[in-house]
Amino acid sequence: MTNHALLSRLDLNLLISLDALITERSVTRAAERLHLSQPALSASLARLRSHFGDPILARRGNSYELTPFALRLADHTTTALEAARRVFESQATWEPAESEREFSIYGSDYGFTTIGRVASELAAERAPGVKFRFMLHNPVVVEDAANRLRSVDGMVIPHGFLSGLPYLDLWKDNWLAMVSSSNDAVGGRVTMENLADLPWVMTYQSRSAFTSAERQIQQLGIEPKVEVVVESFLSLPHFVVGTRRIALIQAALAPYAQRLGGVRILPLPFDATPLVSALWWHPVHNRDSEHEWMRGLFEEAAGIVAASVAAQKTS
Repeated sequence: MTNHALLSRLDLNLLISLDALITERSVTRAAERLHLSQPALSASLARLRSHFGDPILARRGNSYELTPFALRLADHTTTALEAARRVFESQATWEPAESEREFSIYGSDYGFTTIGRVASELAAERAPGVKFRFMLHNPVVVEDAANRLRSVDGMVIPHGFLSGLPYLDLWKDNWLAMVSSSNDAVGGRVTMENLADLPWVMTYQSRSAFTSAERQIQQLGIEPKVEVVVESFLSLPHFVVGTRRIALIQAALAPYAQRLGGVRILPLPFDATPLVSALWWHPVHNRDSEHEWMRGLFEEAAGIVAASVAAQKTS
């Protein structure tokens, strides 16, 4: 039997029931969530059990637990529901000013504070009903990007992590050093000795999550003495102020750090490879007119961000 024939025999409403059962792990709560009677949802559960040949929910004492098979289905179910929602929300003709579409984007707080903020402001002016959902990525999301991007609109992340996916280059940024204003170990400039001797605050630091400048320092023969690892760029100044620590920060975020006070932003003692951020998406979105509009918005926002960073350098 072909896949199409198999699908034609299924009631896709069962997907909604399956998602509720997996989420609530209870027929009663799942029925309440879907505003259905308990017998109606029990009937759906029976059909799901027959289709998969698995109980889905198994009694453990006075409660129910998901079977190992149901746990494996969880991510697939969420992705499939989101894809179905997008199919039926699509319109042959789309007017941004009349739309209430929500665009979901993965990224870091650096990407959201810079490009995300500007893109949302442009959208608010032209399409007040459009909403953005900015979600922090993590190493698991980045490693599974090819699959995750099926159910979201994009990911803002620098080159060097993803490949084989469509992308739009956004803007180029540079790395700078950040130290506490009270750090008397650093004079008017950061030296290679400072990089080797001072303790560090690093961002991410895993096999698949790192910054190009961090890797470059290691390639120069320096193994940083890492005291703190934090999965956030905006929080870096809080871990530097009043300490002997040193950190790397993007030029676009330097003004945010300086407004907090208590830190100095200095050039690095080597030519750090520039950071090139891009918007990445899954090929399923290539011909989506709404997605094309969003990409144009990010491209325009990137020009504004790049101009702002350039102005900081000359001021």
